[in-house]
Amino acid sequence: MSGAEELPELDGLDRALVQALMIDGRAAFSHLAEVLEVSDQTVIRRYRRLRSEGLLRVVGLPVGHRVGLFESWLRVQCRPEAASAVADALARRPDISWVTLNSAGTEIHCITKARTRQDRDALLLQKLPGTRRVTAVAAHSVLRMFMGGPGRWQGIDALSGAQIAALERTGVAHGPGGDRVRLDEAELAVLAVLGRDGRAGYPELARATGLSESTVRRRLERLRADGVVYFDVEIDPLLLGLGNQAALLLTVAPGELAQVGAALSRHPEVPFAAAITGAANLVAVVVCADNNALYEYLTERIGALDAVRQVEVVPVLRTVKRAGMLMDGFRLMDPPGPAAARRV
Repeated sequence: MSGAEELPELDGLDRALVQALMIDGRAAFSHLAEVLEVSDQTVIRRYRRLRSEGLLRVVGLPVGHRVGLFESWLRVQCRPEAASAVADALARRPDISWVTLNSAGTEIHCITKARTRQDRDALLLQKLPGTRRVTAVAAHSVLRMFMGGPGRWQGIDALSGAQIAALERTGVAHGPGGDRVRLDEAELAVLAVLGRDGRAGYPELARATGLSESTVRRRLERLRADGVVYFDVEIDPLLLGLGNQAALLLTVAPGELAQVGAALSRHPEVPFAAAITGAANLVAVVVCADNNALYEYLTERIGALDAVRQVEVVPVLRTVKRAGMLMDGFRLMDPPGPAAARRV
């Protein structure tokens, strides 16, 4: 991608639409229009432009611990000349998300979502260590997610309290609990479609499953109500004026971990925070306007948390993949099919 490409501007209505979709990614266009106080056609036109230009994508995803995914946060050290290629290869794996190139360009961060323990161990114990371009791998199990996943990021403030209330769904299960759910083939087929387009219509979902539209609608509504499936909005923070991104590795007193995690989840600078295994027991992603804003966040917001004993700040140089989409500059791209995916 040419560095000369002009960054698109999101106006107030675009930002309001993005925030509305973060609250309910499958809200009907008519409902979005009513809440945003514009016409249906205006909302449809804005959404289609953002999506067709690769600036925004709604994706439907399973809540990892509810469907038995083995989630880990990885730090992968590579040879300087190979890090970009390794990051691209990892991003093309369907069981890996949130791939970033960090530090001086020799470190990769990502999250694995393996369906079985054997799949996770094969990646961590065989494939990555067996790659000569990889010099070290540190794997940390994700114990509890405080922000990210079903948690709604507070980084956009374009809607009023009344508008937010009008979009929020009632009767939806939240929180870290809940029994494990075994998805059947039809539900897995639904998630395969929603992982590419969270706003796919019920006719498309019905074709993918062989079920009737009413049955698919009922199944999906039940999964949403039970807190098994959530909808995320993929957008590059750069489009929101947030051009500085970093990973924070925090060492927190164990008895204060829940309190610090909850505090981070309320920070508009933090789209992701989770308790992990390891000496640094909490990882967070921070997005700020620039270095000065990051400095102020570290000294004023993180510095005010007495339970934080140590902080490592790792700059993010490039985001290679978000929740489900590959990145090309600030634009989202569909991942290649299985035949085109490169193996690590």
